[in-house]
Amino acid sequence: MSLLLSLSLPLSLSLSLPLFYFLTLFFRLFPSFYLPFLFFLSLSRSLALSLSLCPSLFLCRAFKINELKTEVTNRLAMLEKRVELEGMKVVEIEKCRSDIKKLREEMASRNNRLVTCHFLDDNKKLTPRRDVPSYPKYHLSQETVEALRQPTFDVWQWEPNEMLSCLEHMYHDLDLVKDFNMNPITLKRWLLCIHDNYRMNPFHNFRHCFCVTQMMYSMICLCSLQETFTQVDILILMTAAVCHDLDHPGYNNMYQINARTELAVRYNDISPLENHHCAIAFQIFSQPDCNIFSTFDPEAFKQIRQGIITLILATDMARHGEILDSFKHKVDSFDFTDEEHVTCLKMVLIKCCDISNEVRPMEVAEPWADCLLEEYFMQSDREKAEGLPVAPFMDREKVTKPTAQIGFIKFVLIPMFETVMKLFPQIEDVMVQPLRESRDRYEELKQIDDAMNELSVCGMLKHLKPFNAEHTCQTHKGWF
Repeated sequence: MSLLLSLSLPLSLSLSLPLFYFLTLFFRLFPSFYLPFLFFLSLSRSLALSLSLCPSLFLCRAFKINELKTEVTNRLAMLEKRVELEGMKVVEIEKCRSDIKKLREEMASRNNRLVTCHFLDDNKKLTPRRDVPSYPKYHLSQETVEALRQPTFDVWQWEPNEMLSCLEHMYHDLDLVKDFNMNPITLKRWLLCIHDNYRMNPFHNFRHCFCVTQMMYSMICLCSLQETFTQVDILILMTAAVCHDLDHPGYNNMYQINARTELAVRYNDISPLENHHCAIAFQIFSQPDCNIFSTFDPEAFKQIRQGIITLILATDMARHGEILDSFKHKVDSFDFTDEEHVTCLKMVLIKCCDISNEVRPMEVAEPWADCLLEEYFMQSDREKAEGLPVAPFMDREKVTKPTAQIGFIKFVLIPMFETVMKLFPQIEDVMVQPLRESRDRYEELKQIDDAMNELSVCGMLKHLKPFNAEHTCQTHKGWF
């Protein structure tokens, strides 16, 4: 308190007595206000003194203060505008960074687990992305109806909606819709959903699905399978063909296993892709709007489910030798009343249809070979980038179309189709003979390629060693 009284002395000199006593009492109650008040009083005294001594100087300073204030205000406005613009740039930059980060994460996710079963967790894709067309059923001409039954059918001439209508026609034509009391609208929805669950790969896409199913339909008609098989067997054959490559990622089982993808881990390296195709197929069937088997009782559905799974799993080429050997042991004494024999035949039939492109005319078959090689090269490039083993027949630096096709036709296709021919001789002219002609054509192409390579190497040697190039070519002719 003594400090407050001592500080009050200058205050008492400038104030009236009543005001002084009032302020003294006030500052005793609120001492924190004293020093600010004293500072204010001192400042006002200095200002008054300055004004009395030099009013013109004071006014000059006042104008300068106003000018400074205006300048500060203008600069502040400019800074605010600049900050606003910079802020907008920052927002845009952050958005770009966020987009780039998301894109990198997505790419990294695809790199690390490219073929995860993303459709398993996305139920929206397990139902058609578009409604059933409101237009009347696409009318197939008689010419198209007849062509559909032939192995020579040109699958490249049709748009997706037309292929869907052709598939629909097959189910009606085989009496599957009538015999099993299928809802035609459900059949349409199911086919739409099948289309939406094939990826846009160079080879394993919806057109390949249609190609395989059309060949199955052709074999059913050509071999009169409805006379020897039950309608349930025909339904299993057709439906397995439609579903056999659902959600194929474009990278084969060997890649899945070597890259330790989620599919390989889930299915313990045992036919991971084929198991995935089955899983997707029956997830689609689990949707009421797409369940073409809704009229079957549980026991009949169980039989159909097992039959479809068996056939789709048979398309794993790793099992080719095992399945074909089993069929060879049965074919000479084949019994259509033996369930094991019939199941083995159905497995071979879907295998034939799955790899039947070379049965078709050259102008239809050759683009498929190009598509398959493109998919192979994409995989081998990825395997090289990831340090994984690369199959020689998929390496763009080691394989050519003739070398790839000759071995496949000679050692896989012809032996399998010739074995089926023992049971159905009618396929020789329309299926086996085209395979032989395709083999011969690719062998001629290989000879031409070999000759061109030899000329090219000899030309290089002549350029490098003009004196003994011809001798060198003759000596090392066997290399080419």
